[in-house]
Amino acid sequence: MDQDEPGLSLGAPADKAYRVLARKYRPADFTGLIGQEALVRTLSNAFATGRIAHAFMLTGVRGVGKTTTARIIARALNCIGPDGKRTAPTIHPCGICEPCIAIAESRHVDVQEMDAASRTGIDDVREIIEGVRYAPASARYKVYIIDEVHMLSKQAFNGLLKTLEEPPPHVKFVFATTEIRKVPVTVLSRCQRFDLRRIETAELSALLKEVAAKENVAIEDVALALIARAAEGSARDALSLLDQAMAHGEDGVIGAEMVRAMLGLADRGRVLDLFEKLMGGAIEGALLDLRELYDRGADPLMVMQDLLETAHFLTRVKVAPAAQGFFDGASSEGARAAALAGRLSVAALTRAWQMLLKGLIEVRDATRPIAACEMALIRLAYGLDLPPVDKLVRDVLDGKGPAVAEGSSPAKPGSGSQPRAAVKVPSNVPAHGQSGRPMMTAAALATAPATQFRSLEDLAALAGEKGASILKVHLENDVHLVRLEPGLIEFRPSARAPNTLAGDLKQKLKDWTGVAWQVSVAREGGASTIADRRKQVKAARLESVAQQPLVRAVLDRFPGAEIVAVRDAAADEMTAEPVPEREE
Repeated sequence: MDQDEPGLSLGAPADKAYRVLARKYRPADFTGLIGQEALVRTLSNAFATGRIAHAFMLTGVRGVGKTTTARIIARALNCIGPDGKRTAPTIHPCGICEPCIAIAESRHVDVQEMDAASRTGIDDVREIIEGVRYAPASARYKVYIIDEVHMLSKQAFNGLLKTLEEPPPHVKFVFATTEIRKVPVTVLSRCQRFDLRRIETAELSALLKEVAAKENVAIEDVALALIARAAEGSARDALSLLDQAMAHGEDGVIGAEMVRAMLGLADRGRVLDLFEKLMGGAIEGALLDLRELYDRGADPLMVMQDLLETAHFLTRVKVAPAAQGFFDGASSEGARAAALAGRLSVAALTRAWQMLLKGLIEVRDATRPIAACEMALIRLAYGLDLPPVDKLVRDVLDGKGPAVAEGSSPAKPGSGSQPRAAVKVPSNVPAHGQSGRPMMTAAALATAPATQFRSLEDLAALAGEKGASILKVHLENDVHLVRLEPGLIEFRPSARAPNTLAGDLKQKLKDWTGVAWQVSVAREGGASTIADRRKQVKAARLESVAQQPLVRAVLDRFPGAEIVAVRDAAADEMTAEPVPEREE
């Protein structure tokens, strides 16, 4: 060959060119396809019995083997064997005959690969429709491989439907996609679908170890596991990361620390330390650990992901002690994680998961990820002091909850918040929530006969006492009382009330009182609801307090100020603890 040919003097010879591991170790047959046992078994049986579909749909995440499987199917359909005498498709293509070699090199005239991401229109599909009418030039079957088929336009899909449903016997279609939901159902119904699953971490580690041995590269098992986990089930990603690690490392063994630095991962022991400090409320130490990890090259987003993995693993260990996952059970970190899971409650772990998940999104979208990460960790550490929701509900139902004004929150001890000024309320101002009619006590309600209910408030209180919280809400907000007599109630429901309210109330009253109540529904009339009366009383009370000279002076002195809550001073004095006398 002429040495003056352009390009040859500047680059390496073609047979010496380096091939990345993802291409060099691409499987040539189904024996090398890992993690897809269901697909291999189905295709093996189909080829053995001659029940080969005319169209295949391969779907899955990136790097699990969709295009590789399509090429293997094309080879299996057209392999003629080493001696050239094979006359039928085989599940084990030889890989050395001319069709196998030509298909592997993407130069076989009868095996057409089309990238639907760049050829999306009806004109591109029209070429396929015209081509299927002709017999293959040299192969047994004409095979059309369309990658990223979901990118085809609506017109292209419609143009392909008829040919796809009834193709000539010498034509096979193989489609590959990562977005199966974007493929029309009319196309899916004409294909044999295979869902390629993510490859397990253990299988990926074994593959990487085998490739490293073939490449004469020494790499620690922990480093292989880190690469396999970072690949997230993708064989191509795993091999690409191994290729990067081989180029990143120097002479000697590729260790876990080097791989962590390459991937921007935090050490799992340090992540466990960070999580333990957060759950213990040691926010200052946690922020110092985070900053140290960041200075060493850890990505804040990866730190948040590792914290999420830690929360998930601890929760699994909490409910299933034999669970495996983020930490190796035989490692010291695994033992520490199991001990930490024993000290934490499921409620705390699930709350940590929710707050970390929200923080992950914030870190991902923030212009300064490290600042967003710090704020998320601070929120998590302080959020652990909040009582569980079920305890708050029980306290409210039992009347033990603190009186907190609407739109405000109780000040945390030591938080520096200034207490609100208390205003003494005259005794003639009704308390918030009172309707002016005396209500029965809870103990009296529990044993009261049907003849002793004095008001709708009594019925609502009974519903609350019996645990019928939904009925209680409807009685307070959706019932306009027309008449209430022993064993009889008539009301007008609001527009938001359910149609079954009358029947539900009748059944509940019978169960609670032992008396068959008559419950009737009126179309008009009725008093205000309990909720409306409470709002009116509260508004009147606030207005009465606002007219007091001292309060009026304060409101005039501070424009924009408003009264948010009114407390009964007499009641506060009765419930307050006595102040010890000061010794002289």
